[in-house]
Amino acid sequence: MTTNRELTGKRVLVTAGTKGVGRAVVELLGELGARILTTARAKPDFIPDAMFVEADLTTPEGCATVAQAIENRLGGVDAIIHVLGGSSAPAGGFAALDETEWQKELSLNLFPAVRLDRALLPKMIEQRAGVIIHVTSIQNRLPLPESTTAYAAAKAALSTYSKSLSKEITPKGVRVVRVSPGWVETEAAVALAERLASQANTDYEGGKQIIMDALGGIPLGRPCKPAEVADLIAFLISPRAAAISGAEYVIDGGTIPTA
Repeated sequence: MTTNRELTGKRVLVTAGTKGVGRAVVELLGELGARILTTARAKPDFIPDAMFVEADLTTPEGCATVAQAIENRLGGVDAIIHVLGGSSAPAGGFAALDETEWQKELSLNLFPAVRLDRALLPKMIEQRAGVIIHVTSIQNRLPLPESTTAYAAAKAALSTYSKSLSKEITPKGVRVVRVSPGWVETEAAVALAERLASQANTDYEGGKQIIMDALGGIPLGRPCKPAEVADLIAFLISPRAAAISGAEYVIDGGTIPTA
């Protein structure tokens, strides 16, 4: 893990920093001394105004708002951590995914990273320093066809984009790394487990087991914690990871059964 204050003064953008993994990243990097700007559609009370910009990153306008805020408030950025992602697609397999659903998944899970990188990278390349973290998902290799085909495809696209970007800009001084979580016990995951538990007439632990069984099992015996993903991200943007670029780090408790 990074040492106390190791990231002092580093200018960091964290997307979706109000819940789950994003919130854990914001809290940890703050403890390590980073200067943070985070974004979401609405500001929660616990985030100071100076650290937040309200924007809808599924739109070009929202991404432009955040890029301008980075310039105005921080004068540039040393690390971009793309946490934003998720899915609202209905169950029912491919037939349930119409044009609107596909566009929603791509607009949430791929395009915000592409747009923000495009806006912020020129200055990072100019300073010949920086790190970009794309948070992908093990579902790009382990999709659940009943409900996550479009989400998994969008995350796979993000992973491929990230790898290509790393080849282009690592020689220019900017590292690009992917973090691929499995099931993480976020607020949304807890709500899902509770709903499944209620439907199956069991308790919360039973609901968690239903999800783990659907994933084919988690050898660790539990989902990852948001703070554990944040620890990995903090290391990857730190000077200790200066030789790491183009790689994908899976943090899934052993869910994916192959290397």
